[in-house]
Amino acid sequence: MAAYEHLRRIDEGAVVTLELARPDSHNALNPELIREITRCMGEVSAEEGVRVVVLTGEGRSFCAGADIGYMRDTAEFSYEENVEDARALAAMFESVERCPKPVVARVQGAAIGGGVGLVAAADVVVAAERARFAFSEVRLGISPATIAPFVVRKIGLSHARALFLTGERFGAVRAREVGLVHEVVPEEDLDAAVGEKVVALLAGGPAAQAATKEVLREIEGAAPDELAGLMAQRIAGLRTGGEGQEGLGASLEKREPRWREG
Repeated sequence: MAAYEHLRRIDEGAVVTLELARPDSHNALNPELIREITRCMGEVSAEEGVRVVVLTGEGRSFCAGADIGYMRDTAEFSYEENVEDARALAAMFESVERCPKPVVARVQGAAIGGGVGLVAAADVVVAAERARFAFSEVRLGISPATIAPFVVRKIGLSHARALFLTGERFGAVRAREVGLVHEVVPEEDLDAAVGEKVVALLAGGPAAQAATKEVLREIEGAAPDELAGLMAQRIAGLRTGGEGQEGLGASLEKREPRWREG
């Protein structure tokens, strides 16, 4: 297991918590943290013993977007260097979104710019009532282009247009209304609410969950006349596979499936 400078990995059985660990800068993204998140998500994606990933930040903020020093440096980059930098950032978001394990975002405090990108890339999002969000890029003379694909998939074009173009800050309740956040709770209840989501996720079959994430991507990318065939192949494969047979058998025999034992 790799050692990380700006990211803390906490293993608790089948649940891994990845905690952004730059609290003095509100867990702002710099090149090192971007690389560490990408690398660690690759690790947990490949580990069979990991069932659920919880993504959070140390201290009072989830992730305040790009680090000021990092932003200053990118202003001096060439066009080609900026392209490569943006690709590295996109790869980080993709590593979260494409993780075959369910990813739960635990959001407290600020989630700005790239921080909202991480929220959008997660599967399940629980936020504290005091959490605040913003796509502030236009106020800096740039665009949320790198995070846009992930955000639009989560909240749709209409809400993205309004929030991207104004750059306005909005609270957790508005984030839930637009579909960015799934549950809003008082801060003192945040860990318990995340824990409930984790328990619910652990009840599902891991292969079925990974396949379901693939199904959702296929639905987004396939032509309408291809979908019926693709979905038929998916469900047939799952029903005849080992986990599907175990799950159906356990239901008929009124027992817990093997993946829930222990």
